[in-house]
Amino acid sequence: MSEKINQEALHALKIAFTYMPKAIEVTKYEYGERYQSVLEHIQLVRETLLINDVDPDEVEGDINPEYTPNSTY
Repeated sequence: MSEKINQEALHALKIAFTYMPKAIEVTKYEYGERYQSVLEHIQLVRETLLINDVDPDEVEGDINPEYTPNSTY
């Protein structure tokens, strides 16, 4: 997937991404044999956000600014 998505779909993807587990939280112990598939899904969503000029590491602050600590730099 290398084309941009519309704004409504992008906003929905951002919301879904905020509720996805972080890649570091995905282990074989927690997810069993499907842990690799979960990691691939997370990576696919991250890549789609990047294609749409969205920094995945900034999404949670964009969607839930009231729960995001202020930057210290």
